Amino acid sequence: MIVKNLPVFIVGILFILGPSASALASERPDHFHGKPADTLEAALTNFAEYNRELAVILKKEEITSRDMAQIHELTYTLENALNKIRSDLDGLAGTLEKVHVASERAETGIARVQGSAYLNLADKIIRTPSVSSQNIKGNGP
Repeated sequence: MIVKNLPVFIVGILFILGPSASALASERPDHFHGKPADTLEAALTNFAEYNRELAVILKKEEITSRDMAQIHELTYTLENALNKIRSDLDGLAGTLEKVHVASERAETGIARVQGSAYLNLADKIIRTPSVSSQNIKGNGP
């Protein structure tokens, strides 16, 4: 499978995981923190980079205990990235709703300001490089 449309993929994963990923992360011992994702740009970069690293490991014929430890560490950074992406997507949805309401009320000024804010954030998501999971064992044709 090749992820051709990363924004749709991200949104789908976030809806599937919902708050459960955060809840599970908070219930586990905090022994590794991962890279922080203080901005959307950092989150998207980490998300793409660490997914590539995960894909490399998963493509191996044999996954060792060292590989599993590396996967474990990668997931902390991926969780941080997903939490930031989720947070910003929630804000994006709120901004889009303001554009929607402004369009119903013919409030062009609000539509223009909120629409610009929406497009600015949406553009950051759209321009993110995609990650291929092609050739991962078990995902073949």
